[in-house]
Amino acid sequence: MSVVDHNAIDVRPRVSEAEVGDYIALLKPRVMSLVIFTALVGLVIAPGYVHPILAFTSILCIAVGAGASGALNMALEGDIDAKMSRTANRPIPRGRITAGEAMAFGLTLSFFSVMTLGVLVNWLAGALLAFTIFFYVVIYTMLLKRWTAQNIVIGGAAGALPPVVAWAAATGSLSMEPVLLFLIIFFWTPPHFWALALFRSDDYARAGVPMLPVVAGPDATRLQILLYTVVLVATAFAPWPLGYFDAVYGVVSLVLGAGMMWLAIEVYRRREGKQAVRATRRLFAFSILYLFALFATLLLEVVVRAVAPAIRAVMPLLFG
Repeated sequence: MSVVDHNAIDVRPRVSEAEVGDYIALLKPRVMSLVIFTALVGLVIAPGYVHPILAFTSILCIAVGAGASGALNMALEGDIDAKMSRTANRPIPRGRITAGEAMAFGLTLSFFSVMTLGVLVNWLAGALLAFTIFFYVVIYTMLLKRWTAQNIVIGGAAGALPPVVAWAAATGSLSMEPVLLFLIIFFWTPPHFWALALFRSDDYARAGVPMLPVVAGPDATRLQILLYTVVLVATAFAPWPLGYFDAVYGVVSLVLGAGMMWLAIEVYRRREGKQAVRATRRLFAFSILYLFALFATLLLEVVVRAVAPAIRAVMPLLFG
């Protein structure tokens, strides 16, 4: 018979050390902010009237769904995050939250965000939000991230869907405009994230993530960034000549596109030393501004069209 030292076995339940900030970190607030903004644009440019409460509910559900995706992503990638300097301070690698707790948190948020959007707004939007979460968690995180250098290309579809979900919430249908917004974000994602991957390639290699610079090398990545940027600039400009967006958007798209092209060319040209790192960092930073400014222009056009009649009505009273 063996003697068991019961005093050496800790049978007490684990007391979580997590604070509110740790759970907020699971939601990936920076990613969520971009999701909220692009979804807001999709909602605002949609035709027809949306009750403010339903509009708020839609954006809130999309934001919570995005946060749920982030929590589930972290629950599944704790081992990767622990090996990368960029992600080592996330709650799971630090031991603040367990993977199981993050999984339960993410699944709960996913369920309530989808059901709330479906019941209170419409089921097309709810189904699209459910598909977005599924695509990000299962297709991207579980199937693509660890196995193919095309993870960002294919997985980028999840990040491109929020304005489509918002349009569906506003109209109960789909149209070409949200598809165009989807394509802009979809083609924006590879040059944006590959620029990050170029100056973080050691991180990805250490974690065993097959990002393009790790698998194909930095020069092949620079070429892919340039090619995708060409497609992005053309795709972002196309809605103006096609008649979907106004001339102001078209001009802004051209100016911003010229900036993206110049920086992508710089990344392609500068391949050694500090200049190469500086070029990739500049492209990464500008790409965020590019997407924000492009979508902000669409939002501003809607606001101007809404207030223009009131301004025209007031002008005779002021100067008549």
